[in-house]
Amino acid sequence: MASTSDSTQPRAAAIALIACTELSIVMPCLNEADTIESCIIGAQRALAQNGISGEIVIADNGSTDGSQDIATHLGARVVPVTEKGYGSALMGGFAAARGKYILMGDADDSYDFAEAPRFLAKLREGYELVQGCRLQGGGGTVQPGAMPVLHRIWGNPMFSAMARRWFHAPIHDVHCGMRAFTRELYERLDQQCTGMEFASENIIKASLLGARMTEVPITLRPDGRVSHPPHLKTFRDGWRHLRFYLMYSPRWLFLQPGILLILLGILGYAVALPGLRINGINFDVHTLVFASLAIICGYQSVLFAVMTKIFAISQALLPQDRRMTRLFEIVNLERGLIAGALLMLVGLVLLAVAVAEWYGRHFGNLDYERTMRWVIPGATLTALGFQTVLSSFFFSILGLRRR
Repeated sequence: MASTSDSTQPRAAAIALIACTELSIVMPCLNEADTIESCIIGAQRALAQNGISGEIVIADNGSTDGSQDIATHLGARVVPVTEKGYGSALMGGFAAARGKYILMGDADDSYDFAEAPRFLAKLREGYELVQGCRLQGGGGTVQPGAMPVLHRIWGNPMFSAMARRWFHAPIHDVHCGMRAFTRELYERLDQQCTGMEFASENIIKASLLGARMTEVPITLRPDGRVSHPPHLKTFRDGWRHLRFYLMYSPRWLFLQPGILLILLGILGYAVALPGLRINGINFDVHTLVFASLAIICGYQSVLFAVMTKIFAISQALLPQDRRMTRLFEIVNLERGLIAGALLMLVGLVLLAVAVAEWYGRHFGNLDYERTMRWVIPGATLTALGFQTVLSSFFFSILGLRRR
């Protein structure tokens, strides 16, 4: 039987190795035999010339072209990652990295790893995330042929502007694949996305958590691969990123459109219930129908905003939000059920008035304009009450604490 001191020696050695490694350079790899050698050599040179204690980790995602052998021969550490996807490869590489700081960069020779010391200098200053910027708006440079025109003038600037506006990220090039961050921040982010959305999740979560972020202008070079085209697909991956942004911001996707619809519906009721005539236009029961539609759709959209937020937090896609905690303290299941029941009760009373009037006419013809002013609001309130009851139960289910 091994002694206690013998069993702890490998662990102590591992801890010592981690402690002396300042920077881990992680490159995701999928059939990069054309370019991985120049990337590794460039990274090694940057570490050696600047006296940086570091390592190079190749997160291989199932290469079949011998990329692993090239990397191993050059002295890089190859980490096999079986789960497919850009995000999966990076997460596998980060998990195996030993450095206090992590720098990620693609292995297609489009990034110059001689820039690594500039990223490290910012991290040493106290920044938690340092984003590379290829675009002119942030001082970067894109060499001719390095980036498709549509990406350069529309795609990347649009998504970067959305990140600044929606999530307050101080970033001009949100999709730059070269960035660095502290290990502590990465562990706090608890990232979940296994695909191309991983890079967006990284920036958005860091911003929502209030991490100290800055940019380093860099130069993007043309992709050096010749044996196969780039992995990125413009419209497919563009849509995936847009979908991800919208899902991460239920305020823009659901809440604000829903509030707008509700306000328009209330305005419609204000002019249609009394039957106003404005500038020669009659607002009657048909307006009530459209107003009710707007209110019901808007209310459903607001409910979806809350549901999406709760789900994202429960799945660790978004960090905890004190506003949601306060909302659950104010609007619990019981209060939601009471509010829904009251709405349904008022709605059913209005419908009952219409039925009573019909009964008073011996189920004959009714005054259409008069009766529909009872029926439409009654049906609307009944529907809103029913939605409130069901949503209250669903909110309660989503909010259950799980291990």
